[in-house]
Amino acid sequence: MADQIKCGVVGATGYAGFELARLLRKHPNVSASVLFRRGEHSAATLDEAYPQIMNGQPTPLHAFSWEQVEKEKVDLLFLATPHETSWELVPEGLRRGLKVIDLSGAWRLKDEANRKIYKLVESAVSVATLKQSVYGSPELHGATIRGSKLVANPGCYATSVILALAPFAKNDLIDRHADIVCDCKSGVSGAGKQLSPKTHFVEVAENLSAYSVFGHRHTGEILEQLGISAERLIFTPHLLPIPRGILSTIYVRLKEATAAATVEETLRKFYAGSTSVRIFPHPLLPQIQHSLRTNYCDIGFALGPDGKKLILVSCLDNLIKGAAGQAVQNMNVMYGWAEQEGLN
Repeated sequence: MADQIKCGVVGATGYAGFELARLLRKHPNVSASVLFRRGEHSAATLDEAYPQIMNGQPTPLHAFSWEQVEKEKVDLLFLATPHETSWELVPEGLRRGLKVIDLSGAWRLKDEANRKIYKLVESAVSVATLKQSVYGSPELHGATIRGSKLVANPGCYATSVILALAPFAKNDLIDRHADIVCDCKSGVSGAGKQLSPKTHFVEVAENLSAYSVFGHRHTGEILEQLGISAERLIFTPHLLPIPRGILSTIYVRLKEATAAATVEETLRKFYAGSTSVRIFPHPLLPQIQHSLRTNYCDIGFALGPDGKKLILVSCLDNLIKGAAGQAVQNMNVMYGWAEQEGLN
């Protein structure tokens, strides 16, 4: 177990990158963080990009280079970068002896068919690197994460859906002949900091819209992590006119009629000892406001009169549990620290 480490953050000026830099700033086991801007970002310090953190000691932003990484003696590199950038940087980082936590989707998927959505050019090096990658859900893969050098941080939508369904999928309680419908809604920060016509204020305010129907990048994660048939999964994301937060309403049919007390017991037993999943007592349902700016995924449910129709409601902050907070949680697991260290 390391006492303290030095972290590097590439893409620190993005929404997730900034949250990551902010969390690492107060982490007791991180001696320092070296922040790297991406592209031609003009800010010389993080304080210029985000004045709300000004405290008289500006945090420098460096242009990324491997020479700077070596000079700063970085132990762990976080990549809050587009998947194409992560695809290029991760193999070199591992070759240089670094541990890497990647927040992009580049290294999450094992199935070649699922990876095609990212349109990445594969090589012998990338295939070998994929074999080292661990899907960074501490609740599902904590033991494997602890010994890994490359953790692929899960997607935000995928986290909300996978954590809600895992107790039932892993215990074979789901009727595999019925469709599983995931109706998911996210705040605008989930689209990233780079502006697009769909994320202009005029387009988002007083509006609610579906997007990437039957084609969202997080679909493959849900399929692979839960062992769900693609023919049975219906996953539709929506854009909410709020800055951050995700609410996923998931419709599933159970194999056998079940009591509400048993459903709740299934959830609580599966996440016993988990520090980042909160199970709401039936019939209380979570809301986005309950999990904002926390590393919690909140899960509640409603059960139909037949005891088979189950509706799960899962909420989290897409920038914390859905990105930066889960990345810090993964770091804690990798180094043998308490999972919620630096997150409370």
